[in-house]
Amino acid sequence: MPGASTLWRLRTTVKDAPGSLAALCTALADRRIDILGLQTHPLAEGAVDEFLLRAPEELTGGDVVAAVERAGGTGTWIERADAHDLVDAPTRALALAARTALDPAELPLALRQLLGRCTIRSLPAPPRGRAGDGTRTVPAEGVLEDTVMRLRAPEGGVITVERPYLPFTPTEFARARALVELDARLGPRIPRGRDVLTLPEGNALTIRRADSRDLAAARAMHERCSADTLRRRYHGPVGDADRYLDHLLSPRFGRTLAAQTASGRVVGLGHLLWDGDETEVALLVEDAWQRRGVGGELLARLVAMAAEAGCESVYAVTQSSNTGMVAAMRALGLPLDYQIEEGTLVITARLDIAATSPALPWEQRGGTVRRD
Repeated sequence: MPGASTLWRLRTTVKDAPGSLAALCTALADRRIDILGLQTHPLAEGAVDEFLLRAPEELTGGDVVAAVERAGGTGTWIERADAHDLVDAPTRALALAARTALDPAELPLALRQLLGRCTIRSLPAPPRGRAGDGTRTVPAEGVLEDTVMRLRAPEGGVITVERPYLPFTPTEFARARALVELDARLGPRIPRGRDVLTLPEGNALTIRRADSRDLAAARAMHERCSADTLRRRYHGPVGDADRYLDHLLSPRFGRTLAAQTASGRVVGLGHLLWDGDETEVALLVEDAWQRRGVGGELLARLVAMAAEAGCESVYAVTQSSNTGMVAAMRALGLPLDYQIEEGTLVITARLDIAATSPALPWEQRGGTVRRD
């Protein structure tokens, strides 16, 4: 019976010469290391081979790297793998393409899962009439610079992918570009699923996904909100609030949920924002609908989305006097960390998928939910 083992992902560069890969495989076999998967990334000179390995538990990552480099591998990189890595590359790429096709907000997450640990950032196109600083424009074919790739975003601007510990290969660049091109060809779209929620007092609200096409309705909600509500949400001059909506409603930067009345009026917005390697949650509920569970329901659903996307935590930035947001975060039932400085409070929730059911908080308050 085989002993305990460890899964590793390993990448190394080998010479473009007959027998180079065979020597590498022999060296791994000598240490009783099984090769579960292999991808080859051709370079102008040589090739980058990416392995999924199962090694005896007593072998460290350093032991595996030493065996590879003795067999001629160079620039070797290794990290622990898990069961998700057992899915072969074509299957993973097709699944990510399907997710992106269904929801444009999936593109940054799909790129991250396609390329491993990396930081994804989106920069909007410069305003018309302004040349920009050169970082917001790239040629149609994109730019690959060692550990950084820049791709033209479907709506304009630039998507930057950075992985400082490991250079991207031309193969990875081509895969990322194909995913972005798929997103561009499909154009604006949004998942159609929505829930009709009945508050304990009998009023009904629809919770649905929102995007930039809801800009007018979001601005109208701003006009109905008090200055204090806008100030608590945006932490700045009330007159600047509308400036943030283009960014917040863009699916390129995250996901937005809207709470809408039967007449079609948007009375609450919840945002899940991709912030580099971190994820922010933010809420705005119209004054007349506050303290009725709307914000808590939006937050619970956003956190469930974050957990489903594989995020390890989410954070909220608010004022220390915003007791409503603090209460909503505490109601999640998740481990929380608090940091406060000069009146600004940052609450970080460590996610536990088992604790995030999007319907549970509402049902606990006595409301009902119908999914359409």
